[in-house]
Amino acid sequence: MKVLPKDSICEEAIFQRFFMEHSLGLRNFLIAKFGNADEAEDMVQDAFIKLWNNCGKVEFNKAKSYLFTIAVNLGISIKRHEQVKFRHHDIIANYSRGITNENPEFEMESKEFLEKFKETIASLPERQREVFLLSRIEKKTYKEIAEMSGVSVKAIEKLMGKALKKVKEQLGEL
Repeated sequence: MKVLPKDSICEEAIFQRFFMEHSLGLRNFLIAKFGNADEAEDMVQDAFIKLWNNCGKVEFNKAKSYLFTIAVNLGISIKRHEQVKFRHHDIIANYSRGITNENPEFEMESKEFLEKFKETIASLPERQREVFLLSRIEKKTYKEIAEMSGVSVKAIEKLMGKALKKVKEQLGEL
């Protein structure tokens, strides 16, 4: 079956052929770019799902470019998330080691609070967690976070508001 540029990527047979032709190359590209075969497999699947979900908006002759762009953006998002997660995990771990008080009850309560805090931060949706950590731990302004994220300051304010509300709800139980 010869695929013509006028054909639609929304046709299942064409999409399947497109998948067979490009999935391995995309996977290898992502492994070379990001270095993790398991994540590359996931990114390939996610990119093809996004292509399928948006097939009506993507011209056939631009589908490969769209696919690779989606996959690279997914990879960048994953790496950015990992960096934020590891950077703040170290900050929280260093903070917990710095607590010194001779009262054992205080130390136990502090450890419980820190564990609850870690769980609460981990339970936030990715974007809320990222904004919360950048603002509260790295002391970035909303404007700086908005520029880093490529969104408006208003969007950062909304994400931070939601994050603070959830943190307050969760930590208020202690």
